[in-house]
Amino acid sequence: MSDIKAFFDEKGYYLAKGVYSPEEVKIMEQDFDRIVEKLLASDENANARWGGVLMDGLDGGSSAIFHTHNVQSFSGVWLNALMQNRFLDITEAILGPDIMLHHSKLFCKPPEKGSPFPMHQDWQYFPTVKDTMIAGVIHVSEATNEMGCFRVYPGSHKLGRCDGMMGRGQNVEVTEKYPIEGATILEAAPGDVVFLHYFTLHGSMPNRSTKARKTVLVQMYAGDDEVEEGNRHTNVRLVLRGWNHLATRSNVGRIR
Repeated sequence: MSDIKAFFDEKGYYLAKGVYSPEEVKIMEQDFDRIVEKLLASDENANARWGGVLMDGLDGGSSAIFHTHNVQSFSGVWLNALMQNRFLDITEAILGPDIMLHHSKLFCKPPEKGSPFPMHQDWQYFPTVKDTMIAGVIHVSEATNEMGCFRVYPGSHKLGRCDGMMGRGQNVEVTEKYPIEGATILEAAPGDVVFLHYFTLHGSMPNRSTKARKTVLVQMYAGDDEVEEGNRHTNVRLVLRGWNHLATRSNVGRIR
């Protein structure tokens, strides 16, 4: 596992192959699809497409991506998936023995019109005091270049905190210096997981294929770290492995 840690520390990402078996993925995909069906049948706006000039340049001003937080609140299958040993073993190699779930997010890029994401960092959404926050992106379907798979700039996590990264990727200076067309393409198979530091510049192109791209992003941080005071993003504070060193009677009852 030390080679995983060394690669992640140098590159800011790690593509783990075959973390989930085909049998596990089949069951996970069934509940993934069931969640998406529930979202689309509701009167809630499930389209999480970003706005702005950068987006319009990538998708022509029209696309969709279906999204919800916290799949483990919809499905016991997905709670089990977050607790799966191979997933947590790799997470531990990167993050250490104490692993906190901040939240999870389902993303379904529909066929032919699935939304892109401009190059951006994630830290401004949920900054932590020690900057230990990482994502593990579980691939429920394949993700090819045509399907709008992840693209990253290896080593870009060493830039640290870049401002203007939220939502629309407004930091034009950064996005011009690191164009999405030049980023490393991370194609993945069902059951693979892409791990990312929250400083790593990443994005994706539109899904132009005839198949949906299905992923669940799991945001995690170390058990001796904490989200900065005043941040209002949902933080479930679920211990996936090890210990929450900062737990108190009062703060475990809060979701922010």
